[in-house]
Amino acid sequence: MPQSRIPVSHPPQVQHDVGPVIALDKVKLQLASDAGPVTILRGIDLRINPGESVGLVGPSGSGKSSLLSVIAGLERPTSGTVEVVGRRLNDLSEDGLALHRRAGVGIVFQSFHLIPTMTALENVAVPLELAGRRDAFTQAEAALRRVGLGQRVRHYPAQLSGGEQQRVALARAVAPGPRLLLADEPTGNLDGTTGEAIIELLFSLQGERGATLLLVTHDMALAARCDRVIRLRDGQVESDSPTQALRAAHA
Repeated sequence: MPQSRIPVSHPPQVQHDVGPVIALDKVKLQLASDAGPVTILRGIDLRINPGESVGLVGPSGSGKSSLLSVIAGLERPTSGTVEVVGRRLNDLSEDGLALHRRAGVGIVFQSFHLIPTMTALENVAVPLELAGRRDAFTQAEAALRRVGLGQRVRHYPAQLSGGEQQRVALARAVAPGPRLLLADEPTGNLDGTTGEAIIELLFSLQGERGATLLLVTHDMALAARCDRVIRLRDGQVESDSPTQALRAAHA
C-alpha cells in the first residue's frame, strides 16, 4: 500500500521532571465578540500530577472546552502562565506549540477530525511521521489493532461507523506515546453502547501507558470514574475534589 509522504520536523525535547503534568497560575481568557470582549476564564489555578485521571465538568458555557484548548496550546491565555508536560506554553511560537503537542500531548475531540482522503492507517501515522518516526506505519497499525481495528486499516473515514472513526482518532492520539491525554466529550457523537466502549478503551489505554488524562464531560457518572473531579462555573474552579463520594453515589 502506498504510504503518504509528510515533511518531517523534529519536536523539542520534553522535560521529564517530577512536577505536575499541568500547572496553571492565574489563567484568564478573554475573547472578542460582536458585543465586545467576553471573559471566558477568570483566574484559573490548577495542578494535575503524573498518571492522574481528572474529570472536568460544569454547565454549558462554564469554560470547560476553552480551558482544555488553553492546556492544549490551541488557545493562548490573555494572562497567567500555562505549563504542560514540563514546558511553559506562554514562551512558545505557534510552530513551537505544534511541535510540543506532537511530542507529548494526545487530543481526542467530540468530532473525529480525521482526514477524509487518508485511510485509517494513514490518519494514525500522520503524527508519527511528523515526529520523524521511521516505524510510523508499523506503530500506527499496532495502535489500530489495539483499538480493535486491525481489519479496517485500509478503510477511509467514510467507510467507517462513528464508533470506528472515534477509535481511529483515539489510536492516533495514543500512538506517539503522549504523557498527557486530553479528551473533549469524546462520546458526544456516539450512541450509549458505542460511547461506553470508547470510554472503556480510553481508560484502558491511559492505564497501560501511565498517561495523565483530562476528560471534559457533562456526565457525572463518567466523571466519577476519574481520580478527581473539577467543576467549573462562570470561568472559575468551583470545586476540586477526589471522587470516592461520587463513585459511591453512582455505584
